[in-house]
Amino acid sequence: MQIRDLPYADPGVPDARSGPRFLLWLGRNQLGGQLRSLTWGLVTFLSISTLPYLVGFAVQAVVDRSGVRLALTGGLTALCGIAIATGDTMLHRTAITNWITAAARVQQLLARRTAHLGSALTRRVAAGEVVAVSTGDVEKIGWFVEALSRFTAAALTVVAICAGLLVYQPALGVVVAIGVPVLALSVLPLLPRAARRAEQQRTKAGRATELASDTVAGLRVLRGIGGEQLFLDRYRRASQEVRRAAVRSARMWSLISMVQVLLPGALLIAVVWYGVHLAREGRITVGELVTVYSAVTLLNFPLRHFEEIAMAYSFSRPSARRAARVLSLERPTDAGGSRAAAPGSRTAAPPGGDLFDPATGLLVPAGRLTAVVCGDPDAAGRLAERLGGHAPSDTSPGAPKTSSARLGEVPLDELPLATARTAVLVQDKDPVLLSGTLGELFDVPASGAVTAEQALTAAQCSDVLDALLQGAPDSTDPMRSHITERGRSLSGGQRQRLALARSLVTDPEVLVLDEPTSAVDSHTEARIADGLRSLRTGRTTVVFTSSPLLLDRADRVVLVHDGKVCATGTHRELLATETAYRSVVTREPDGGESHAAAGTDERGPHAATSGLHTTAGPPGPPDALPDSRTPDELQDIEETA
Repeated sequence: MQIRDLPYADPGVPDARSGPRFLLWLGRNQLGGQLRSLTWGLVTFLSISTLPYLVGFAVQAVVDRSGVRLALTGGLTALCGIAIATGDTMLHRTAITNWITAAARVQQLLARRTAHLGSALTRRVAAGEVVAVSTGDVEKIGWFVEALSRFTAAALTVVAICAGLLVYQPALGVVVAIGVPVLALSVLPLLPRAARRAEQQRTKAGRATELASDTVAGLRVLRGIGGEQLFLDRYRRASQEVRRAAVRSARMWSLISMVQVLLPGALLIAVVWYGVHLAREGRITVGELVTVYSAVTLLNFPLRHFEEIAMAYSFSRPSARRAARVLSLERPTDAGGSRAAAPGSRTAAPPGGDLFDPATGLLVPAGRLTAVVCGDPDAAGRLAERLGGHAPSDTSPGAPKTSSARLGEVPLDELPLATARTAVLVQDKDPVLLSGTLGELFDVPASGAVTAEQALTAAQCSDVLDALLQGAPDSTDPMRSHITERGRSLSGGQRQRLALARSLVTDPEVLVLDEPTSAVDSHTEARIADGLRSLRTGRTTVVFTSSPLLLDRADRVVLVHDGKVCATGTHRELLATETAYRSVVTREPDGGESHAAAGTDERGPHAATSGLHTTAGPPGPPDALPDSRTPDELQDIEETA
């Protein structure tokens, strides 16, 4: 595999049972590159290890005044120099190729797993951890895969040098053969502590990354409530913890480096002292002493690779363990038989019919707009994901296993992943907008029945288009205007409406929306409710909300309490008959036993709903402001939200 051939057509199925098994699997899949790197490494290191013998022969030739032997030695030295230059160049090329291709394979595997898991990934692994695995951990894994072949070449070279010295000069060769293993194994007692400190540094860095990501994502809100400095101080403390952990880790690795310098120096002194003693006794020649001295000096070069492989493995083992953990994650429905469609395979037609959740008893009739009221926002989110086939209703340890949601008569966990996602689309309460143009945002798999213009109109995005055009004065087409990363240049309400429009464009069989208008003012929310009802006529739509404006326009409203459906009807019927429903919708602990809550306001039937909406929350949110606000005031409110 060459760099120009990336990305892989198929990165393979990894062995994610453990970190070492994952590293072994990577090595096996790059066996060709490893062998090439090993070959060029042997050419380089063996050529270098030959130089001491040539130097010894040259010195002895000078002592014996032999010009022929001196010329021959010079020619062989030139050949070794050419071999070293060629081998080192090709070793560097093959090593970097191994590094990049290994890192690319891991990144492709992580990207494929992330796409497969969807929103379930960040519920199982922290977002900062995912970022750290996809960046720093990938590099460390690639480093170990690349260093493995060079280490093997260095180890074989060390064995060859020791064997050659034993044959060439047995008296000094025995000293070297005994001392080299001691040098190679001397750092082993220090490695566990170094690995622990490196792991602590990596953990603290992951936490700091997660904190930074959360702070940047909520910067607009933090500025609005005056909490920016508080979070900056938290990140400063986290970064200082990372710095201290890095210093402690560096101290240990510097100690290992010191040992790798000190002990070879001690071996060299011992060899010289003993060699001089042998030379005085006439047991060795001057040339032999120079040869052994040069060989021991050059041993430091391959021995450095022992330190590098120890460091690479210490860093890559926890990185591989974390990567294997992410790669081993499965969607909760995978255990029930759901399989991802193979690349290039045709997606089966999605089933139709009513959507039913056996765990809660929630029934969503086909072709109707159903609103679901749930007092616990987290429970509402879990139920929304369950309706999309992404998560079970209860993931707590020891919870009883329940059957999945069904679309028609087909359980969602028995559908291929691609088919399930085509059948049911879930938009969570915090949708993500990727950077790019507006046209690229709407370039998603869709039925084609709903155009981008229709979706934007239904989601009330006219002011969003105007804002995007103002930010791109050289363009007259809003679909070519640029959206920054996560839509940070837009207000919370604008991002929410664009995400809603994107969901509407896909025109799925079933659309599940979790609080789609929580950051939108009441006037815009009323228009969105009308547009949603009009555009989704004849299609199954589920909206999790407690907004009376949306509830009043739903065909059917379902109250879910304590994980079970406890009431069904229209918004006005439930207001009049269900105390728990009134408590959730009006935020009144006593259930809102007022004429307005009962729909008998003296101002007329529509005034009752409007009155409820102005009391749905503590003083200050956008929905509680009077209808006389100017468009500029409404825009400021959305940006603050």
